[in-house]
Amino acid sequence: MYYHDSRLQYPVRVDKPDPAFATLLQQAIGGVEGEIRVCMQYFFQAWGNRSPNPKYRDMLLHTATEEIGHIEMLATAVALNLDKAPTELQEQGAADGIVGAVMGGSNARHAVEGMIHKNLLSSGLAAMPIDSDGVPFNMSHIYASGNIAADMYCNVAAESTGRVLAVRLFNATQDEGMKKMLHYMIARDTMHQEQWLAVLEELGGPSANLPVPNSFPQEMEDQQNNYNFYATSVDGSVPEGRWTSGPSIDGRGEFTVFRNEPLGEKPILGPARPDSGAQSQQIG
Repeated sequence: MYYHDSRLQYPVRVDKPDPAFATLLQQAIGGVEGEIRVCMQYFFQAWGNRSPNPKYRDMLLHTATEEIGHIEMLATAVALNLDKAPTELQEQGAADGIVGAVMGGSNARHAVEGMIHKNLLSSGLAAMPIDSDGVPFNMSHIYASGNIAADMYCNVAAESTGRVLAVRLFNATQDEGMKKMLHYMIARDTMHQEQWLAVLEELGGPSANLPVPNSFPQEMEDQQNNYNFYATSVDGSVPEGRWTSGPSIDGRGEFTVFRNEPLGEKPILGPARPDSGAQSQQIG
């Protein structure tokens, strides 16, 4: 069960409406780095969580619900940047085919098919679950594996790319109201990165969790190739680093360099089947 409060999680103020910036904000809503992605990711991880300790499920639900508030903040920011644009900005926008179509209220769906504002026009100058190119979010970037360590690593990556996007948006606007909102969202991305890493630490850190899944007996994997860095260059040279020598991160092996050479034979598939539609010369 979920509850809502009609007040925003954090104040959203637009001092100087900017339709172009509204388009950029759509990426933070429906882009692969956006808030819909992390919200749904955390919900599905929570709903499918099978850990004996229910606190991980509960924690995920708390954060997933927080992310709904972030979507609402961004949706409000998009609407304020579009709906309350002053007349002079509308006139400036009219010089641009895309922005002009949106601000002028004309039917841009057919005139500029595929352009970034077509879905904004469909919503009546409000936010939609799309990215900055107008592509609807389709849930294909939701990672909920049922493995808590794998999910936490995915969550760190999601919050990292989300924070990168938020910082870029912060740097892309001169509007103090938008900067204020974004500086809050950047802070929450910081916390969430730390939060997921804290779960991994609580579970024992890299030595206890890697490789994922740690439930598979590692002695059953190929012991000759589990800590080799494959050199795929023609001359066998490699970019030397932590990954080429010394103990592995999980402490169970030693990094080495393997010059990439075929370990198998040339594949021969045999003749085609009579009912395969191949040429008669191919059929054995």
